[in-house]
Amino acid sequence: MTMAAMENPPLRLRLAAMGVDNVTLLVLPAVLFVLALFVYPFFYGLALSVEPLEGAWYANYVKFFTDPFLYDTIGKTLRLAVPVTLLCVFLSIPIALRVRHMRNQRLLTTILVLPITLGTVLIAEGLLNYLGPQGWLNRTLIAIGLIGGPLQLVHNYWGAFLGLLIAIFPFTFLLTLSYVTGIDPALEQAASTLGARPWARFRHILLPLLAQGLTVNFCLSFVQAFSVFPTAVLLGSPAGSTRVISIAAYTAAYEAYDYSLASTIAMIMAGVQLLIVAALLSARGLLYRGPMGGAKG
Repeated sequence: MTMAAMENPPLRLRLAAMGVDNVTLLVLPAVLFVLALFVYPFFYGLALSVEPLEGAWYANYVKFFTDPFLYDTIGKTLRLAVPVTLLCVFLSIPIALRVRHMRNQRLLTTILVLPITLGTVLIAEGLLNYLGPQGWLNRTLIAIGLIGGPLQLVHNYWGAFLGLLIAIFPFTFLLTLSYVTGIDPALEQAASTLGARPWARFRHILLPLLAQGLTVNFCLSFVQAFSVFPTAVLLGSPAGSTRVISIAAYTAAYEAYDYSLASTIAMIMAGVQLLIVAALLSARGLLYRGPMGGAKG
């Protein structure tokens, strides 16, 4: 190799020296995809949020946090999203622990994740047919004389709660099942041989190994629940108890035609989710500081 070549090596060699080779370049399409569909829209929305129709660049943020009709949507969304997420995670643990020992695991798993294929709109339509004022449940209870009039089971907080629970639980269950099946059964068998009861085995063996995975599971499920929109509209009370923050953003964009305010609400929505997720991920180390061992293989 000549001195000139050594002083100015080809681009391929310079990239290889920095750890960029042909295999690394295969990631480039995925990076471009993320930049085009996620990063660019985020920064575009952020720039749009500081361009209000009137006032200084921060006018939309001041308007949001000084208007109770707007900032109350954060609390209403959290009151819906947090309990649903907690219930989904708590229910998924015993079900996943039971399913992993069943012979017909695939059949039961298919039944449990079926709502994913339906979508939130079909789930809402089904619940309206079953639980609505003229639904099967109310008509049956009236026919047998248990109630005198239809129960208000939908178009309120509990209707949205149930619809969101059905829509999110399959996703939460699949993640929990993947964590549970990754734990070596020999650990439980050894503890059982030493006389540990089922609750002690769960508390001292399974729960510490599942803690960090369940935290990630909670974060992913919470993000889905916090962005609820069709369920809150179709099964809830969009002008009352389930006027969530996504409805406020929709109203600003497509009823008031204030896209800058809508972008501001979207940025605040993302900020709240980011704060909660960051707090949970930071605190998960307090639950278990040991190695993520116990996996099969």
